[in-house]
Amino acid sequence: MRDPHVLRSVAGQLSPSRRAADLRRLRAERFDVLVIGGGVTGAGAAVDAASRGLKVALVEARDFAAGTSSRSSKLIHGGLRYLEQLEFNLVHEALTERGLLATRLAPHLVRPVPFLVPLPAGQGVRDLPARLFRRAYYGAGVAAYDAFAGLFGGGRGMPLHRHLSREGARRIFPSLRADGLAGAIRYYDGQVDDARLVVTLARTAASLGATVVSSARAVGLIRQAREVTGVRVRDLEAPAGSPEAEFEVRARTVIAATGVWTDDMSRMLNDVGLRPGIRVRASKGVHLVVPRSAITGETGLILRTASSVLFVIPWGGHWIIGTTDTDWRLDRSHPAASASDIDYLLRQVNTVLDRPLTTADIEGVYAGLRPLLAGEADSTSKLSREHAVIEPMLGLLLVAGGKYTTYRVMASDVVDRAARRLGGQRPSRTADLPLLGADGYAAMWRDRADLARRHGVPVGVVEHLLERYGSLTLDLLALIDADPLLASPLAGAPEYLAAEVTYAARAEGALHLEDVLTRRTRISIETTHRGLESAEHTAELMGAVLGWDAARRAREVAHYRARVEAERQSQLMPDDATADAARLGAPDVRGYAADRGVDDAGLPR
Repeated sequence: MRDPHVLRSVAGQLSPSRRAADLRRLRAERFDVLVIGGGVTGAGAAVDAASRGLKVALVEARDFAAGTSSRSSKLIHGGLRYLEQLEFNLVHEALTERGLLATRLAPHLVRPVPFLVPLPAGQGVRDLPARLFRRAYYGAGVAAYDAFAGLFGGGRGMPLHRHLSREGARRIFPSLRADGLAGAIRYYDGQVDDARLVVTLARTAASLGATVVSSARAVGLIRQAREVTGVRVRDLEAPAGSPEAEFEVRARTVIAATGVWTDDMSRMLNDVGLRPGIRVRASKGVHLVVPRSAITGETGLILRTASSVLFVIPWGGHWIIGTTDTDWRLDRSHPAASASDIDYLLRQVNTVLDRPLTTADIEGVYAGLRPLLAGEADSTSKLSREHAVIEPMLGLLLVAGGKYTTYRVMASDVVDRAARRLGGQRPSRTADLPLLGADGYAAMWRDRADLARRHGVPVGVVEHLLERYGSLTLDLLALIDADPLLASPLAGAPEYLAAEVTYAARAEGALHLEDVLTRRTRISIETTHRGLESAEHTAELMGAVLGWDAARRAREVAHYRARVEAERQSQLMPDDATADAARLGAPDVRGYAADRGVDDAGLPR
């Protein structure tokens, strides 16, 4: 339960001392709800349950958002293509959530981003009817999208669409090829830093009294007769051979929100002869990151491909290009992008650009896995993005499927089931619960120039912090006030401040170098060096907070270098199998080190 005498921003700090205290709570207390999985759905479920007054714990095997939830297209969207598939309920649900996030729950993290739907040119006058049909067809779809948002969007938060001529489209996006363009339709969706939203959810759950621990892997279920009564957990940060590394956590209800690892939870039930009745297929989505200078345009693009859609998304000083949609049956912790994935994306985007992109333009590459409910369709792109909640055994709830945008609905549904089981009427409150950083954000943004003057930093620095931390920006400015050197840019990544690394270790639960370079910041995909030039400086700043000696700092840097090299090698491989083998050449820094015969930094013994 939350202490009402402690500010939410303070209660939500995931500090090293907080982790130690929460580990003690896991060992000693019994919880109403124990959530397994620190992705967007699991963190959302912890927020939902804690906001209802339940006693909640959340455990995550690696880092918050380390899986699917940090590797998305960075969009909060209704799914324009789902209208074409007649999945009206899904579009309604997603647009409602988009409106809530953009206007009430997380306006500091979710903001409008414009897109163009290019309309292809035909072959002269004879193709005029076809061109008119395409404009009417796509226009009707975007109009319906806006109408759904207006009717159900919970506060639209996005401007309306607009039709553009060929000249109008090229004024906005000069890099579009003129010879293949008849015009365009501009519409708006929402953009988010997916990993930052998940960390904010985890901190919001902690601020409401939840016990929140990363690097804590669920290794087995505890049962009494035919009922699950807890989970056996392994602390992956404990010293090798420590008797306290593995322990039991007692809970009245266990919620598994494990995404593409749902089948692992199902296998834990095999020894009692249960079949959970749910199966998840993993669909790999690969994205490229290129510098903003590589493409001239003021909006994003959404393009039709033979199998799916392709986005070109503005992302600060960069563009994100994605995504692929292919079945993946290999390592789920580190899905690998192959050379064929990269070639496919370049070929698709180059059909509409006046200057073709090449591999030399690529700054970063990332691959993620979508958890899709298994069905009869051969193509993962045809599987539904609906979600399911089941109770395969008393005391155990599984939630799977869905899409990032609708995390709050998934969380509410599974916690509704848990609340009914626990007794009493505890309706979800999360539609009206601003996440940490949202309260006071609008006023701070309005007064950002004055805030910058008071703390002696440029207005651009305050704007950068507000768009990443909201009203929690005051915490970072306090760090800078105490140590002005923290206002300096991070080595190799001038878009970020040294203070952000210190804050990640002090308040955001970052335990390893890759947590900061890959998720608290996006340096690993936004720089051509993939974070290598920032690693030493980052390790120095983190080490000052986490108590790392010189040897530990060196091991963290060595591991990160090995990871980057493995990723680069995987992206030269011709197919999934060879790319996967190359990526697995670098062990996970925390990922089950004891299982793989490596030391505590993830390097071979």
